[in-house]
Amino acid sequence: MLEAPVVDDLHYPFPPKPLPLTDAQKAETKARIKRLLQEKDAVLVAHYYTDPEIQALAEETGGCVADSLEMARFGNDHPAKTLVVAGVRFMGETAKTLTPEKTVLMPNLDATCSLDLGCPADQFAEFCDAHPDHTVVVYANTSAAVKARADWVVTSSIALEIVEHLDSEGHQIIWGPDRHLGGYIAKQTGAEMLMWQGACVVHDEFKAKALFELKAANPNAAVLVHPESPESVVAIADAVGSTSQLIKASQEMDNDTFIVATDKGIFYKMEQLSPEKTFIEAPTGGNGATCRSCAHCPWMAMNGLDAIAKSLENSDKSEHEVHVDPALAEKAMIPLNRMLDFAATLKAVVKGNA
Repeated sequence: MLEAPVVDDLHYPFPPKPLPLTDAQKAETKARIKRLLQEKDAVLVAHYYTDPEIQALAEETGGCVADSLEMARFGNDHPAKTLVVAGVRFMGETAKTLTPEKTVLMPNLDATCSLDLGCPADQFAEFCDAHPDHTVVVYANTSAAVKARADWVVTSSIALEIVEHLDSEGHQIIWGPDRHLGGYIAKQTGAEMLMWQGACVVHDEFKAKALFELKAANPNAAVLVHPESPESVVAIADAVGSTSQLIKASQEMDNDTFIVATDKGIFYKMEQLSPEKTFIEAPTGGNGATCRSCAHCPWMAMNGLDAIAKSLENSDKSEHEVHVDPALAEKAMIPLNRMLDFAATLKAVVKGNA
C-alpha cells in the first residue's frame, strides 16, 4: 500500500471543555433555545457524537440526530430558514454547501476535527497535483476546500462500493484523509490506494490488547467497531460500520450486550432504540492506550447548551455563521453529487460519514 507523508504527529491541542451548568441553568437554557428556535425560524440538527442532552433537545424541537450528511440533507428538506448545526466545522460547511440559500449557524466555529486539521487543503492539493494520473477520493470528514479538490466524496457506508467500482474500472486512487478507514477499504476491496496519513483522535486511541481483555470478561458481548479504528481493533469486531450502520447492528444483532469502539455520544441513540440491551465503552486507557480523548471528540464537546443559545441570540453576527465561497461550494458539489448519483443507481441510502 502506497502512503503519503504524515502531516504531523496528530497530537493537536484540545480545546477547553464548556463550563458545566447546574440543573436550573440547564432548564433555563433549554427553554431559551426552544423560544429562540421559534423566533428565528430555525431548526437544530445534532450529530450522534454530541452530548446526549443536545441530541434529546434536537429531537424535542423537531430537529434531527444523524450523521453529518443526513444532518445536511434534513436541513435542506426542512422549511426552516436557519439551521443550527451541533457538530464540527466540516459538518456546518456541508450543510451550507447543500443549502446555500439558508443561514447556517454553529455554536462554535472553532469546533474542528482532527481529520480536517490533518488534511490542509493546500498540502493535499499539492500531493494530488504530484499524481495527476490518480482519481482523488476523499472521506466526507474534510473541509469544503478538500472536497472541491476531489473527484469523489464518500461516506463510510458507501466507500467500499465506490472504491471497488473505481478499482474495477482500472482507476489509480488517492485516498484521504483517514489512514485506518483507507486501509480497511483497501483490504476489503483489494484496491491499491495512495494513502494520505490522517487519523481521528478518538478512534485512533482504541487498542486491541485492552479490547481483547474486555471481550474475555464479557464473552457474550458483540464488539462494534467504526472503521476509523486501527486494523488490530477492526480485526476483533463482530460488526464494522459507520455510525448509522453500528446503530442498526445494535438493534438487529441477537446479543444483549455490546462493546462499542466509537465516540460514546452514540450511546444515546443506541440505548434509546434498544433500552433492554447493555452497552459498554471500548477501552481507551491502560494496556497501551493513551486516553487523550477517552472516546469523546473534544471538539464535539464544544457544542454546549449555552453556546447553542448564544448562536441563536447572535445570529446576525459572523462569529456563529458558516460561510462557504460560492465558487468553492460549486466545485465541492461535483464530487458530492457523484456519490449521491452512484448511491441512487445502487438504490442505496448514503449515511454514516462520521
